[in-house]
Amino acid sequence: MTLKEFFESAGGPVALGFSGGVDSCFLLWAGKHYGADIRPYFVKTAFQPQFELEDARGIADFVGVRLNVIELDNLACRDIRANGPDRCYFCKRAIFGALEKKAKEDGCVMITDGTNASDDLSDRPGVRALRELEVRSPLYECGITKDEIRRMSKEAGLFTWDKPAYACLATRVETGVEISADILKRIEGAEEELKKLGFWDLRVRVRSGMACLQLKSDQFERAASMADRIKAGLSPYFKKVLLDLDRR
Repeated sequence: MTLKEFFESAGGPVALGFSGGVDSCFLLWAGKHYGADIRPYFVKTAFQPQFELEDARGIADFVGVRLNVIELDNLACRDIRANGPDRCYFCKRAIFGALEKKAKEDGCVMITDGTNASDDLSDRPGVRALRELEVRSPLYECGITKDEIRRMSKEAGLFTWDKPAYACLATRVETGVEISADILKRIEGAEEELKKLGFWDLRVRVRSGMACLQLKSDQFERAASMADRIKAGLSPYFKKVLLDLDRR
């Protein structure tokens, strides 16, 4: 099956769980390109940084569709807040449950997401939630890989074509450590400061209350030379800053 065939067989408006990432942005463009009534829904929680919403708005404007934003307090759910091994399952259930409710009210006949053929679905709690909710994954079903998505995104003129993969802020907190709105804001602030200093494709993980910076190996030397500036920039968020020398 091709994406064109997938969208032609939809039979009505298609809701898209829209993250602002490479995959869902390309899928939004493809749906519009192939004539589908595709409607992006961005579910805003404490786990998504502001720049993801801004990217989502930018792509929606570029494609020429209206972005639907749903506010969700996922930290109100104890199973999500507790940050156990199945946190992603409960979070996906909450996010796509909220999306499903709104999409049905809007007359959508199908819910889709940006899972692609390069994703390993063998042991992902979030995927289990998507299957339970009968969410369709056109990119996966059509065998489209990440490399192909980036190539076609570039050809389509999408600014997200080379956007680094980005996991939600909750992944920065160790499993079993309760997640709070405060720690998520501190992580987001610290990552934004690093971007202002010229770093990219990074993570600020929290270990025993300290910020542990995960950078690409070719940024290590630069980070070491800017140690004082990094410490100063991150001081409003973390008292202690470490550099993880393992390749991410």
